[in-house]
Amino acid sequence: MPESSPETHVIDFRAAEQLLAARDPRGAIRLLDSVIAAHPENTAARLLRARAFFLSAQLRPAELEFQIVLEREPDNAFAHFALGRTLERANRSDEALRHFRLAAALEARPEFLRAARFAGEDTGKGELSS
Repeated sequence: MPESSPETHVIDFRAAEQLLAARDPRGAIRLLDSVIAAHPENTAARLLRARAFFLSAQLRPAELEFQIVLEREPDNAFAHFALGRTLERANRSDEALRHFRLAAALEARPEFLRAARFAGEDTGKGELSS
């Protein structure tokens, strides 16, 4: 196994983005695990891993990662939205709505407003894309 370095972590992060785009969230998680182990403070890697957990239906790990991101960046509208989607998928609608409303208050994107029920009913359930 090659020795890891900051350069290999950047390569792994970029490769994980590509794997997620290619619908291989588990492959992305494997790459991001080493990046986060070496750089636990890297919020972008944690957000990407949270999305990968969500897309692979690993809801509890996704929830924990989104919470870590929000501890560091409480004004991250996408992280609130994504945590809301995760909670919604786990049948925790009341908790989800709180995060959808925070996301919509922080950034008035149409999908955030729909999820927050500020602009009609939400029909955009499902995937997370930033």
